[in-house]
Amino acid sequence: MTKSAWTGRHHPAALLGDLLDTLTEHGRNLLRRRETSAPVAAPDLASLGELLLSRRGEASGVALASSLVAAFDAAEPEERRAFLVMLASRFGPSPAAVATAMQAVQRGAPNAMEGLHAAAEPRRQELLRRVNLAPGGTAALVRMREELLKHLGAHPELKAVDSDFAHLFGSWFNRGFLGMRHIDWSTSANILEKIIRYEAVHAIKNWDDLRNRLQPDDRRCYGFFHPQLPDEPLIFVEVALTEAIPDNVAELLDLDRQPIEAAQATTAVFYSISNTQRGLAGVSFGNFLIKQVVEDLKAELPNIKTFVTLSPTPGFAAWLKREREAGTSAVLDEERRAALAVIDETGWHQDQVKAEAARGALIPLAAHYFLNAKDKAGKPVDPVARFHLGNGARLERLNFLGDVSANGLRQAHGLMVNYLYAPDQIETNHEALAERGVVAVSAAVRQALPSHPSATSSPAR
Repeated sequence: MTKSAWTGRHHPAALLGDLLDTLTEHGRNLLRRRETSAPVAAPDLASLGELLLSRRGEASGVALASSLVAAFDAAEPEERRAFLVMLASRFGPSPAAVATAMQAVQRGAPNAMEGLHAAAEPRRQELLRRVNLAPGGTAALVRMREELLKHLGAHPELKAVDSDFAHLFGSWFNRGFLGMRHIDWSTSANILEKIIRYEAVHAIKNWDDLRNRLQPDDRRCYGFFHPQLPDEPLIFVEVALTEAIPDNVAELLDLDRQPIEAAQATTAVFYSISNTQRGLAGVSFGNFLIKQVVEDLKAELPNIKTFVTLSPTPGFAAWLKREREAGTSAVLDEERRAALAVIDETGWHQDQVKAEAARGALIPLAAHYFLNAKDKAGKPVDPVARFHLGNGARLERLNFLGDVSANGLRQAHGLMVNYLYAPDQIETNHEALAERGVVAVSAAVRQALPSHPSATSSPAR
């Protein structure tokens, strides 16, 4: 064939273009249906999935993965749900292949265990890997799992699919792939807008509020980013540099406060940690982030000697409500029940007499809650406590009326706590909790335990 013969439709680039056009046509047709109000059907999405699994070429795989992502995003919510259910029913392991592989193991055939492992892997795991080939595929899979989590309660068969997502995300989002960035007032507006939107602990009211948390010399914010999601912080932590351990969040967020020089600070306070991607639920980032920030701050500011949190206690009010409504309670006698009556009144925290009465009952009960209330796995029942204590922090102080916002009063009757991260004790504290269920706690918190004789041995509710 002459050189000139390759200049038209037979040129390799043209042939590749034709191939990609052909492979993506099915996806385009699905999108056209969506634009004319005809829904994308779950079987069509499944057919795209089957086609994607059948291809071996990289170029065709990218094109088909892109079509599947676009079609899934264009589908109606019910069709997306149905497709996810089909992932459970149609894209699992092949029973025949598993049976054949098991027979090979029983015969002692060479490499039989490897064959069994390959046969037992659900086909949907390979499908998810191939979807990840699409431009923006990682973000699309995170969105797909977020959609799945909405239906998990009503469709228990989706648990197997969710396990596959979690398995793959655990590898793709491990610490080795994450980069930590310092987020400040000069960071791109695109990311700053997401910080406002994703803040999950103390809502950011406006840009002035955000500036107060990022711009002053005594404030820091750090986030983990993934190379495939460069403009999406996966998790971020807000840090206040102070001269003492704070006992309330209002003083940290006060727009009229007087900032200090970072060199004056002795304490780094982690006062807000927000996970941003619901589709990555269960993938642990926070423990790595806090430890990395501690190391970076120690290097940048040798004057920082104390690393603590100022943390919410999101489960405390619900736990206390169950104790109060129970016929009998190991930690509530009549005197404490009477003292707690004031917290049912609107504005009780603004009345000094009522607040002092509540303090006398709430602090001992909070000490019991953190030290003795456990979940079915024997871990602290409070989710924030599980996180920080599991990371090796010590429960340092209980702060009465540390957060008197509407949310703080609703979830914890205003209670906040400080967890201390002492670098030389983190590993010891972690092992004590993991191996023996022992909570690392300061003497002050332990002394606050109720004097009721059965308080420390009662089962958690």
